[in-house]
Amino acid sequence: MFEKVNPSHSDKLADRIAGAIVDLAYLKVNEKPLCYDKHPKVAVEVLLGHNRCFIINETSEHFDKNEINDIVARITSNAFLDVEYIEVPQDTILAHNQETLHCGDNGIFKGVKINDEEKELTRIVKLIYDKYPFDGKYIINNDDIIACQSNCKELPIDTIAFNPLGYWTGGIDVDSGATNRKLGSDMGRAVTGGGLHGKDLTKADVSVNIYLHIKANTKDSVVKYEDEVEACCAIGDDKVKIIYPTSYGNIDYDEIVKVASAYIKDIGGFEKLAEWGLIR
Repeated sequence: MFEKVNPSHSDKLADRIAGAIVDLAYLKVNEKPLCYDKHPKVAVEVLLGHNRCFIINETSEHFDKNEINDIVARITSNAFLDVEYIEVPQDTILAHNQETLHCGDNGIFKGVKINDEEKELTRIVKLIYDKYPFDGKYIINNDDIIACQSNCKELPIDTIAFNPLGYWTGGIDVDSGATNRKLGSDMGRAVTGGGLHGKDLTKADVSVNIYLHIKANTKDSVVKYEDEVEACCAIGDDKVKIIYPTSYGNIDYDEIVKVASAYIKDIGGFEKLAEWGLIR
């Protein structure tokens, strides 16, 4: 059983805004897009809905309010949202302790092989989203699909339930959205602690989750199809301990960040990561 939401779901709009802010932070420190040679320190939380958008950004880089307004207007297609933006620096002691590349979080993590249900539902949702680019949420259980798609009166697929409450318009006029509230959609059975969105690559919540996802879904991986890759780390560690399989040993954190950086570059940035998550 698996739930997938599309990029216009209210929670995904919040994730995408947070991701776009991280993209801009990287552009500010590297001065060219999709470059991850230098890492800003940024952690963004977004809450939006009903004509309001609240953003708290703990950041090493300064953002002009107009830059934030432009991101929100572009992603929500609403230039008239009342945006409240709060920008604060990272804690000075924590920032000093992270001057070299070490784990930016305590955390437990796992990578899980994407199964057939997750692949099939993601494929279906993308097909529907191409035709109906509006707020939508879907569940698959074996061959049965529950579809909730806004701005749509019928779908060209067989479902056990379509819009159980009837026609609806969806979006942030109907529901609020918050960063990292749809991690099940983004990570499937790999969800553990911590959030995937709104953070730079020094944060283990981002880099280690991406790294383990790649390890669990690489054909030449030593991980068996039905197995998981599990790891843990403490803030300040320069290595991540792989708990299972034990043959992996400990992995240098800078190596994990390099792998995660290449992944983010390949998919087109943090905003693109937020659109569909790791199950894409």
